Amino acid sequence: MAIAPSRSGFLLLDTSLNLIASNPEAVQILSYPSKPDRIKQLSVFLSDRIRTVLVDYPSPGGNGIKEYQSGRRRYVCRKFQIDCNGRYSPQPALAMILERTATPDLALEEICRQFALTPRERETVELLVQGLTTKEIANRLSISPNTVKAFVRIVMVKMSVSTRSGIVGRLTGARALG
Repeated sequence: MAIAPSRSGFLLLDTSLNLIASNPEAVQILSYPSKPDRIKQLSVFLSDRIRTVLVDYPSPGGNGIKEYQSGRRRYVCRKFQIDCNGRYSPQPALAMILERTATPDLALEEICRQFALTPRERETVELLVQGLTTKEIANRLSISPNTVKAFVRIVMVKMSVSTRSGIVGRLTGARALG
């Protein structure tokens, strides 16, 4: 079974906040608008970017969540302390995940009111607009792909459209008017 490529960025840092490992998505998110292959000393650039925009000094004992904007896209950065092989140090290693978030959308709010969408239908539409597949939506909402398909069909009936792209078109039309 093939694993679908991630759209989230992943970073693994040592106790000095130096980059140990990352996936291509994280590199692309942090290096935007430059192309990663055009940056000299990419690892130094990424470590500096991580220190300046993703890590709070001093690190509060809070929830470890921070928002980050890359171009027009917004991401939530979740930080996780890692206890490596049971050895604890004053500055444990960190894993970070950068997940794209939808910004509050007034057009979506209006569409939801106009067509009386339930909260679950709204969540489905939000993820659909982000370009996620049925399986990806199902994973995000912790429901089965068949349930996602049922929500999409209900939304299509409520909006009087016959395709998934019709839902997106309605929302895009509402944005253009707003």
